[in-house]
Amino acid sequence: MMFKAEIKLEVRLTPRAGRDQIGGRREGVLQVRVKAPPVDGKANEALRKLIAKRAGVPKSQVTIVRGERSRRKLIAIEGADSAALEGLG
Repeated sequence: MMFKAEIKLEVRLTPRAGRDQIGGRREGVLQVRVKAPPVDGKANEALRKLIAKRAGVPKSQVTIVRGERSRRKLIAIEGADSAALEGLG
């Protein structure tokens, strides 16, 4: 059964990686790597874009709730399809 809701995820972001990718979970935290540097919010934008693409929602529906300047973040995805998110870690 598919439904759409707001989903919150704990994420550990690694900037300046070789490529953008969503890894598995470690201790309940989703491991995400992005090529963008942690300068002027570029890594956060890359994270939002990557998560939105995987969740099948516009980037505007992915927000960083906590951890704007930290590697560990809490993100919220509005209108996410639960089936699309099953593959996240």
